[in-house]
Amino acid sequence: MELRMGNKDKILQLIEQKGRATAREIIEAIGVSRQYVNLVISGLVAEDKVVKLGGTRGAFYVSKAYIVEHPELVPNTLKKRYVNKSLEEHKVFLEIEDNLPQLKNLPENVRSIFTFAFSEMFNNAIEHSASKIISVEVTLRGDFLSFIVNDSGIGVFRNIMKKRNLKSETEAIQDLLKGKTTTMPRTHSGEGIFFTSKAGDAFTLDSFGQMLTINNLKHDISARRASAVKRGTRVIFRIKTDSDRHLNDVFKKYTNINNDSDYGFDKTEIRVKLYTSGGVHISRSQARRILEGLEKFKVILLDFENVPLVGQAFVDEIYRVFQNAHPDILIQEENASEGVKFMVKRAKNEARKKK
Repeated sequence: MELRMGNKDKILQLIEQKGRATAREIIEAIGVSRQYVNLVISGLVAEDKVVKLGGTRGAFYVSKAYIVEHPELVPNTLKKRYVNKSLEEHKVFLEIEDNLPQLKNLPENVRSIFTFAFSEMFNNAIEHSASKIISVEVTLRGDFLSFIVNDSGIGVFRNIMKKRNLKSETEAIQDLLKGKTTTMPRTHSGEGIFFTSKAGDAFTLDSFGQMLTINNLKHDISARRASAVKRGTRVIFRIKTDSDRHLNDVFKKYTNINNDSDYGFDKTEIRVKLYTSGGVHISRSQARRILEGLEKFKVILLDFENVPLVGQAFVDEIYRVFQNAHPDILIQEENASEGVKFMVKRAKNEARKKK
């Protein structure tokens, strides 16, 4: 249907003059059909000239100037439950934007991160949780944007533990932090949770009494028992609306870009302190647990922050046994104490002598 520009301008002018108007008020004032009004209004909303507020039956349309004068009209939280049947994450995301139109005014870098993170986590709940209901809560308040995806399914850590034949949920958390961990290898790369956890300011997975919290502002990761047992999985994501973080930078950090690179996800960062409860890394078995599955990467960055001591067997397993088996993998270290640096350097020297 060809739009009559005269009526389109009249509709826009009417909304701007009144500040807010319903479809019925526009029909009565302009004298056109509901179908025509809906078509024109959809175009004005898409062009960001008009904002739609309210549900389907109670919807009304406002000018951007009116929103500035009446910010209380715009909701800052959306809560909704979805039946997990034929769900598509992109359609849910569009519904969220319709209900929280201010999301479209966020800086592009923040909006890109939010779009990626929400889509990945909601898709995970759809395909992995086996939950009949998935709940969503999105909040844009002050200078913070957050979302919660909540299901009552089998639980993210238990699912990984079962599918990968691990001994505990703690081992599942450890594997999850390495990246490329998925329970559906034919259809998923295992990158969703890994990159989502790096993209925001704070990220939490809460499932059946186990809680993983990643605070990227403080460069801190903690895995602990939760005070209350959450059945299924709760994902909490938070980012400041003025964040200077860019999604491309997050991807690049874990991409080993060189002449032979295919620009794939081939670099991982391991927080060594998470692989033992006492903080001391001595045994060969501890090293093997850290290294399990890392042959899939080309660069391994070992973060030794808050690790006071490492043993000879521990470093020998990493820098001689594993390195000899995988000579094309680059192993790097950061945040190592003087004691750790000494043992790592010693292990590398011994490995060279035995070649």
